[in-house]
Amino acid sequence: MTSTTPAPSGTSIPAPRLLRHPAGRGTLGGVGLVLAGTLSVQFGSAFAALLFPRAGALGTVALRVAFAAVLLLAVARPRLRGYARGDWAVAVGFGLALGGMNLLFYQAVDRIPLGAAVTFEVLGPLLLSVAVSRRAGSLLWAALALAGVFLLGRGGFDGLGGTGVAFALGAGAMWAAYIVLAARAGARFPRLDGLAIAMAVAALVSLPLGIGSAGAVLLEPGVLALGLAIAVMSSGVPYTLELLALRRLPAATFAVLASLSPAVAAVAGYLVLGQGLSPLQCAAIALVVVASAGAVRTGGRDR
Repeated sequence: MTSTTPAPSGTSIPAPRLLRHPAGRGTLGGVGLVLAGTLSVQFGSAFAALLFPRAGALGTVALRVAFAAVLLLAVARPRLRGYARGDWAVAVGFGLALGGMNLLFYQAVDRIPLGAAVTFEVLGPLLLSVAVSRRAGSLLWAALALAGVFLLGRGGFDGLGGTGVAFALGAGAMWAAYIVLAARAGARFPRLDGLAIAMAVAALVSLPLGIGSAGAVLLEPGVLALGLAIAVMSSGVPYTLELLALRRLPAATFAVLASLSPAVAAVAGYLVLGQGLSPLQCAAIALVVVASAGAVRTGGRDR
């Protein structure tokens, strides 16, 4: 990656679109990996909400991330020597983005329907794609997505809960950072080493908050069993698939393939949690999905 695009902090991040990936089976395989990961993580999130009444959102996150970290460390057995300071900075940043994304998202799901939470969250990857593309057409897709968000809130977010919306938007910002840092980690660390190290960092961030919130409830056998299942569905499987996908796809393409997430989340919320959506809210989610799909086409012309 040789070009940069300004980050909000005023620093520069490598432009994901300049990762050159040949088209063909690798690209199709990468798309399949992303879609499989989306199904796993959204249904895992729906099952996680079932644990909220017992362990709370923070406790559920702590179990999910801690179990995922243990599993990944056992499978990957990452090598910890031979890395430069910059490599460790990427891994720690990746872990902080991963932990922050999960903490904020579960706080959102605890307050607003899953489909709505993911619709707001996916704005992070969408805006990342728009920023990377730097094309006028991308602004039109961003405007369409914002129109969907406006419809979802019916002109105001009181019906959904402003706090839940804010948490979901914060999770979206962390998701965008996760995409950029995951691409960097995949380039610097072999196999799943970068992901395993990042998940351990995320666990160190999440565990104190979860223990402080839920306490001894986290040690109940039923809670532990459900936490393990959620970790496999929501963290271990999808993050592994996503990291592998980022080695086959440009990060910008990966970002906007997340366009299906709101629709999958709405289905998962309906099937698992019984969360219905009004026709207007379904139309709003559809607008965000269409906007993200359009951004895929716009971004594809840049490569």
